[in-house]
Amino acid sequence: MEQPLYTSVKVNNEIELCEVSDPECKELIEKALLAERISYFIKWLKPSMFRRSKQSCIICVNNHSKEIAENVVRSICEEKGYPVKFLMKKSQNEYL
Repeated sequence: MEQPLYTSVKVNNEIELCEVSDPECKELIEKALLAERISYFIKWLKPSMFRRSKQSCIICVNNHSKEIAENVVRSICEEKGYPVKFLMKKSQNEYL
């Protein structure tokens, strides 16, 4: 039996959109992304000497929906005044 054509293909087209440390801001961003039907995942950061917040996380989205997701996050942050750090870099996921 032959293997399917796509079994050896690895896809990694996620980008780290932004870093959020406020839980209320994270919830608002999640709701807005879901309303726009943008898939996302959250990477939780471990506290370190330079990053003491235990609730700091990175929101990652697909590269194809980067512009829409960025506009959604910017509109929420400007409206409510939450501090958000935009990263806009390729996600460094280790998939086996």
